[in-house]
Amino acid sequence: MSHWIAFPLLLPLAAGMLNLLLVRAGTGPQRAVSLLTGFALLVFALLLMGRAASGHIDVYELGNWPAPFGIVLVLDRLSALMLALTALLALPVLAHACCGDDRRGRDFHVLFPLQLMGINGAFLTGDLFNLFVFFEILLIASYCLALHGQGPQRTRNALRYVVLNLVGSSLFLVALGVVYGVCGTLNMADLALKAAGSTPDQAPLLQAAALLLLTVFGLKSALLPLFLWLPGLYAAVLPSVAALFAIMTKVGVYAILRTQSLIFTTHGPLAQSAALLLPLALATLAAGALCALGSRGLRELLAWLVIVSVGTLLAGIGLWNEAGISASLYYLPHSTLVSAGLFLLADHLTRQRGIAAAHLEPGPPLSQPDLLGTLFLLGAMASAGLPPLSGFVGKVLLLQAAAPTHAPWLWTAVLGGSLLCLIALGRCGGVLFWKTEGVPVSGTTVSWPRLAPAAALILSGAALAVLAGPVTAYTDAAAAQILSPGNYIEAVLGGVNP
Repeated sequence: MSHWIAFPLLLPLAAGMLNLLLVRAGTGPQRAVSLLTGFALLVFALLLMGRAASGHIDVYELGNWPAPFGIVLVLDRLSALMLALTALLALPVLAHACCGDDRRGRDFHVLFPLQLMGINGAFLTGDLFNLFVFFEILLIASYCLALHGQGPQRTRNALRYVVLNLVGSSLFLVALGVVYGVCGTLNMADLALKAAGSTPDQAPLLQAAALLLLTVFGLKSALLPLFLWLPGLYAAVLPSVAALFAIMTKVGVYAILRTQSLIFTTHGPLAQSAALLLPLALATLAAGALCALGSRGLRELLAWLVIVSVGTLLAGIGLWNEAGISASLYYLPHSTLVSAGLFLLADHLTRQRGIAAAHLEPGPPLSQPDLLGTLFLLGAMASAGLPPLSGFVGKVLLLQAAAPTHAPWLWTAVLGGSLLCLIALGRCGGVLFWKTEGVPVSGTTVSWPRLAPAAALILSGAALAVLAGPVTAYTDAAAAQILSPGNYIEAVLGGVNP
């Protein structure tokens, strides 16, 4: 049992507690603690990813209590990938926040690491109730971060976000109560065995719980029709917060993939909820693309692109084959990092547009438009799925994974959505860089410390395309491991065969 698995939880928890003690000392010491923590998390996440790449599944038993009686943390290829992605996102977002966003409220550096702790815990836990606990940790931190900086629009959208997630948390508890009442356990590996052997009397209750969980995780991931909270919130919060929130929807995607592939499988007696995923994902993709086309603001457009990426991810997962899940796992880091980079870049653009700000209407000329335009072009190409960047690679892999029965619907949604997103982004770029009037706003030159994190995240699209070979080799292995739940069950329960 390796104690290193607990470090992605312990490090941000310690950082949050230390920064709470440093509130009176100002942002300088807090920034140092947060940046060191972010760097350490990245190192540990990459080490754990290298450990998981061998195919071995590590189980950490808290308090040395064995599953299913105790709480376990489980590290496999999927959870290691998500930990690495979170760390890769957190460090540049934190660097951008340290350029001024963190001064908008004194508790930013307390909340930021606590949200990372909740996200990492959700990826590592092997127990449904502790998944609920970590969801609540990250949600409570996100409520406060959504309000960071104050303002009426921010408060209004954050309140809607809080209310909807409180309803989702209540449904989550109801689903957990039903599952525990039927199966007598909430350990996911043990539930996989109990669900596979459920009797005809138990199956309807478990199926109801599965649908409730799909609803809850669909709310977290912004799945149709539960995505209406996202565009307003992401457009209203501070840029660094919106960039961090790019990983939030992926927590819901991860929870759907984990529970549906392990517990409510397509070949078991509780397959109805898994079968709903593909049509809902395609509808989410289409709706997101149409709404992106009608967006009137830059950040609103970027928020709808997040919803398009969720639909694309869940469409690959909803195929429930190795190629489809592998394509989604390749597309997942691309969509998260590039979307976050565009949110950070939007901060630079809106600062230079005076009263026009994020509205898609003519505004003052931009400072260094060639540099900013190139970054926007690369981000737009990656988001729309144009070659040779990672969005194109991910969508090609997804289209190739479709079975003949699913191909017409999937190809139409993915290609049609890409076309609509391309039109929307092209219109946006034309307004920002070509339809200018007046004189540049004084004192709004490019800030290199603020621009560097955005550039690094956007250029990750090119890096993922260059590294497509080793990355897809890892995602292929991760998809195969996900679709072989017997290894997960045996690792957690210690030799029990499914």
